[in-house]
Amino acid sequence: MIPLLHDKQTELTELCRKFGVERLYVFGSAASGEFSPLTSDIDFLVRLAGRQPTGAYADRYLNLADGLERLFGRRVDLVTEESVRNPHFRSEVETTRQLVYDQSLAQAAV
Repeated sequence: MIPLLHDKQTELTELCRKFGVERLYVFGSAASGEFSPLTSDIDFLVRLAGRQPTGAYADRYLNLADGLERLFGRRVDLVTEESVRNPHFRSEVETTRQLVYDQSLAQAAV
């Protein structure tokens, strides 16, 4: 996992709590060691807690994506667990993903 994620862990945890994230993973180059600080984006896989009306869910998702881009100062790709249907993409995600936030662990630490 890239140092940038470790350096921003406190702020990342606050952001996840604010937008009701159940679990957040990093995957792709930021997790596999192929990350380029000059050109790479950061790929995240998210599971948002609870089910809400579509508009409220979309607002949380979009605000989280914006918050992640602001926090890390670069483009992020934010993918929901439910949206990963392509078997080749799912395999890449499963192979490289690393947990960066878990709501149950964060609550236990409080």
